[in-house]
Amino acid sequence: MALKHFRTLTPFLGATCHSKTFGWSIQASWLPVKTYSTATGGEDTGTAAGQTVVAERRGSVVTVGINRPEVRNAVNQETARRLLEELEAFDSDLDLNVAVLHGKGGNFCAGYDLKELANHTTSLKLEQDVTKGPGPMGPSRLELSKPLIAAVSGFAVAGGLELALLADLRVVEESAVMGVFCRRFGVPLIDGGTVRLPRLIGLSRALDLILTGRPIGAQEALAYGLANRVVPDGQALPAALQLAEQISAFPQQCLRADRSSAMYSCFDAPSFTQAMQFEIDHGSPVIPSEAVSGATRFTTGAGRGGKFS
Repeated sequence: MALKHFRTLTPFLGATCHSKTFGWSIQASWLPVKTYSTATGGEDTGTAAGQTVVAERRGSVVTVGINRPEVRNAVNQETARRLLEELEAFDSDLDLNVAVLHGKGGNFCAGYDLKELANHTTSLKLEQDVTKGPGPMGPSRLELSKPLIAAVSGFAVAGGLELALLADLRVVEESAVMGVFCRRFGVPLIDGGTVRLPRLIGLSRALDLILTGRPIGAQEALAYGLANRVVPDGQALPAALQLAEQISAFPQQCLRADRSSAMYSCFDAPSFTQAMQFEIDHGSPVIPSEAVSGATRFTTGAGRGGKFS
């Protein structure tokens, strides 16, 4: 699938609420970190303070962190723009194989910043044609050509849930909470939530979450197939990085061909026959480029007994 590039960013709305009514307490931690921007291609030796999105490169893996902990990483226009830039840059960087999306300060993302929606309505515009502009949350309309993993801690709700759904895999901490919390405020899912969620967990379960807006914990999310891994609190990012490095170590042309075929079959294929045709058309070029050499390694003893190392 091709990555869609957009000329302008016009975020509109999402969902989060910053209120003592719900018992939320925010603790911001502004620690100096070295960052690498995939969008600019350079290292930033400053602090994370003031940067709404922080990218850090680790070999062939890049982490992209939402950095607004004081509002549970709610996304405003600037954050949406930066998320889009970093994920587009990741997808076009030949040296990067996997990206990990996470939130700084204990929460993944609480959705779009409703304070901005309430106070700056005139500056917010919505691009109705999904082929001509990005989604309100930034990268939600992208069709990435390489794997994205979401490391989910704390709240991943409303538009934050939609960002998690953009990922191929979700590593979720035990105390994490997911849900369509925007149901309470009349804010619609317009960043792919009604499209991706039913595909991932089935229409019946998706409608349960969409219509009620109820919270869903990590274990229920795992049972639904919404979470791929459940890990102890504080371990989502390390576990996601370990998973990313494992995926990055595989032959990449083959991995991306299989991934592309699975995505096409799920979202785009008009028939079984056309899905099968897409699979053979994109898989067969991998045989001479990677499969033959892989088979040769196997005959010399590599990977015997199901070993991965």
